[in-house]
Amino acid sequence: MRAIGIVASGVFRDSIRDRIAYGLVFFAVLLMAASFLLAQLTAGQDVKIIKDLGLAASSAIGLFIAVFFGIGLVTKEVDRRSIYSLLSKPVTRSQFIVGKYVGLVLTLLINLAVMVIAFYVVLAYLDWTTPASAKAAWEAPALDPRMLKAFVLIGVELMVMTAVTLFFSTFSSSFLSVAMTAAVYIIGHFGDDLKHLDVTVQSYILPILARGAYYVMPNLARLDIKAAVVHAEPVSAAQMFFASLSSGLYVATLLVGATIIFSRRDLK
Repeated sequence: MRAIGIVASGVFRDSIRDRIAYGLVFFAVLLMAASFLLAQLTAGQDVKIIKDLGLAASSAIGLFIAVFFGIGLVTKEVDRRSIYSLLSKPVTRSQFIVGKYVGLVLTLLINLAVMVIAFYVVLAYLDWTTPASAKAAWEAPALDPRMLKAFVLIGVELMVMTAVTLFFSTFSSSFLSVAMTAAVYIIGHFGDDLKHLDVTVQSYILPILARGAYYVMPNLARLDIKAAVVHAEPVSAAQMFFASLSSGLYVATLLVGATIIFSRRDLK
């Protein structure tokens, strides 16, 4: 565990020192503030617009950070030859992979927490400046705590995508890692459609392939409850638990696969 912590702290320090992460978080915060100005042009829909844009920005920026830093967790160490000095210490390749993952996830969760705070600050200002008569038309309060459920599952989704990116980076180039990660993300959000493709497509082979992709890819659609919380629709704890559990199992599988592939990789 100590070796994993050392590797994770190294990733965290490198990520924090990188100005790109700060720039992306600042962009997300700025987008949330801009959504407040945009909402002034749409009377009665301001709170929905701010919530929609805030949640979408947090998810998109978090995903970008996960992919941007994730593709370099292994490839940069190999290209710079710094991995030899690292593995010469009492650090196994499995500890190296897990430590890299934990360090990036910690960075992502801290960045997400900053965006959550900014999100609620914007909504608090909206709530403070909006007359009570206008608030009566809102489906949910501006500071609805149920929106935290969406942020929790955004965090889970980022953990999944970090594992996906790390897995691909153990055996492919940066370009291919980004491309395959993007494919997993897109397919993952259309999981339910792939499962029932035979209803809409008159083909024998295509639905079989689609159903196979459904069982192989993570079902990210179950983690996307942004629209539900914005419209004050109920999201049960059981739904969140099982979605997080299946995602956790997928992450564990990817980390095991990444460890096996990296352990067999010839670094000479």
